[in-house]
Amino acid sequence: MTQEGDESVIRRDRFSGGPARSFLSSLEADKRIFEADLAVDRAHVVMLAECDIIEDAVAGEILTALDAIEVEGHAALPEGEDVHEAIETAVIEQIGPDGGKMHTARSRNDEVATCIRYRLREDVFEALEATLTLREALCAVAAEGAETVMPGYTHLQPAQPITVAHWACSYESAVRRDTARLLEAYARINQSPLGGAAFAGTTFPIDRERTAELLGFESVIENSMDASSSRDFLLETTQALSTLATTLSGLAEDVIIFANRGFVSLSDDYSSTSSIMPQKKNPDTLELVRAVAGDAAAGVQGLTTTLKGLPRAYNRDLQRATPHAWETVDAVSEATRVAAGAVATADWNEDVLAAEAGAGFSTATGVADLLAANGLPFRTAHELVASAAERGAERANGETVSHAAERGADYDALEAAAGEVLGEGLEAYVDPDAVEAALSPAESVASRDSLGGPAPDTVAESLESARAELAADEETVAAVGADLEVAHEVLRAEVSGYV
Repeated sequence: MTQEGDESVIRRDRFSGGPARSFLSSLEADKRIFEADLAVDRAHVVMLAECDIIEDAVAGEILTALDAIEVEGHAALPEGEDVHEAIETAVIEQIGPDGGKMHTARSRNDEVATCIRYRLREDVFEALEATLTLREALCAVAAEGAETVMPGYTHLQPAQPITVAHWACSYESAVRRDTARLLEAYARINQSPLGGAAFAGTTFPIDRERTAELLGFESVIENSMDASSSRDFLLETTQALSTLATTLSGLAEDVIIFANRGFVSLSDDYSSTSSIMPQKKNPDTLELVRAVAGDAAAGVQGLTTTLKGLPRAYNRDLQRATPHAWETVDAVSEATRVAAGAVATADWNEDVLAAEAGAGFSTATGVADLLAANGLPFRTAHELVASAAERGAERANGETVSHAAERGADYDALEAAAGEVLGEGLEAYVDPDAVEAALSPAESVASRDSLGGPAPDTVAESLESARAELAADEETVAAVGADLEVAHEVLRAEVSGYV
């Protein structure tokens, strides 16, 4: 038995008992990185053989044992403090003491850091794909709703008419930024800490760049202490996911409100009914999407609190840090996919939207702009239109809210307000036909053709840009996926040379 093997057995014997063993163990939680650990083991063993640190024959035996362990699965591992120790123990049980050579020139500290990054890459890739699916759904909604006028809100009060396309594009641009944040996080995840050892490097002549290459990492984290102990990549990723979850929460809330007001009908696949009230159709899936923002925020808070104030280098607290990231990426990725499906399959009620688009005198700003464009000071125009809105509301006393809104937005109310505020009629400032046009929700939308506005032609330009950005991001994410596949193939090819 090698000296290293002796020390391994001594360490396990000495620390094998005691009431805290189960508390210390992360073996069950490490199911998530079981396959990642096998990949890291394989890359490390191949590198050790290439650097003549272990014999090719021994490398072959270890790699063969790792293949068998993979087939048997995580459940077949022997008891251990963590998956890393359990796999090493399983290798030693299969091939004898030489199995302990697989741990030459590394520590569990750099090993686990590498495993986390290796697995997190896959998870973030899936989250990225989900954002692309959501953006594609939003673009489709925008294309269909370019001229579908709908009410727009501030403070949940009718504000200005917009279109379904304008609303959808607003969320597409937000999710586009979420995609960008995740891509940036991915780039910093995709760096190899392997070879940093416990934190101070190793005396063996290892090739860290080679293990990075075998595992498909873009680069090496040079400083060994930073490599083994830093978890900022986890925090950055969780924060990016939390921001995405916040975007999703707003989207979900909007659609829930729209469904409540009859603007949109969700597919039965994304709804549920009451156990007692048969008429109910509840937007349950979107309510859960909305709630995931709280889970993600909790993940950020939990992870931040765990990492805060930790000294260099490795501390066992880090064992409790990683689950925050796993739980967050799972929840947010699923919520993104659900939101995409709900949006893609929803039916927009164009008649109800058109009828409500002018609610609350929502074209008032357009009328005030028109008066200001014809020489009236904007503050005076604002006062005049506000007075007209009040008159309309008074005349609508006893009517429904929607009827009151319609009555508030007519020419007579504006004319009366002009006499009160200006002492003369509107004709002195503006063509009555222009005022009538400004009162129309559809005309109001069409007039707002500034960059990023809701006018159909403007939205068409925005949508064209959104689709171009989506295509570019799809290409980037596809390349990420291809790189991951190539990394798996390269490692498997190198391993086959020894097995």
